[in-house]
Amino acid sequence: MTAPRAATWHDVEHGAYDADLPLWRELAKVAAGPILELGAGTGRVAAELAATGHQVVALDRDRELLATLAERAPTVTSVTADARDFELGTSFTLVLAPMQLVQILGGPQGRIAMLQRVHVHLQDGGTFAAALAEPLDAVPGADAMPPVPDMLERDGWVFSSQPVSVQEQSGQVVVTRRRQIVSPTGELDEEVVEIGLDLLGIEEFEREARRAGLALAERREIPETGDHIGSTVVICRR
Repeated sequence: MTAPRAATWHDVEHGAYDADLPLWRELAKVAAGPILELGAGTGRVAAELAATGHQVVALDRDRELLATLAERAPTVTSVTADARDFELGTSFTLVLAPMQLVQILGGPQGRIAMLQRVHVHLQDGGTFAAALAEPLDAVPGADAMPPVPDMLERDGWVFSSQPVSVQEQSGQVVVTRRRQIVSPTGELDEEVVEIGLDLLGIEEFEREARRAGLALAERREIPETGDHIGSTVVICRR
């Protein structure tokens, strides 16, 4: 297998999601200028926008994910940095935070730090858009069937990631996933990982955005799909 392990799991669990792409394309078209994506991962959004002619900077703290992005979308500028602490020396007409990035920043302090950096890097009149989910919506009912695992085959290797529990713990919803890898010769490797999402109300996040100097513009809804819960995108202006 040639793909880095972290990048592969990112693709397995996030790569097939496309319900939000029409909104990011719409915002990019209106912005008509350079775009910054926070938490870009392997480029699900950044590569899509670059393919339609936009100038995109992709920021993520995981070098491995960005290396995969660079192979897929060479025109995207990759920056290894934390969304809570970065300085790029330039400004953008649009900053995006897809896929509930704002709910994995370590609570209010982390979100405020990120919002302050966004404010610094937005041009006057520029737009910031962040997706938020209600992770409790992912808690299955008592009679619900186990969710179908996310799967990906790559170079003869089969990757499977299945949520096995979703629980509320200390202000977060913790999703426990069983990840399995089957090699081309049939060997099985398995691990269990926990992924925590902050429970964050839309109004609370909007208050934090105002504290960082951003003006609220609108909310947009992204409907749930057969595999993913829905989300609300909060859109702000500088």
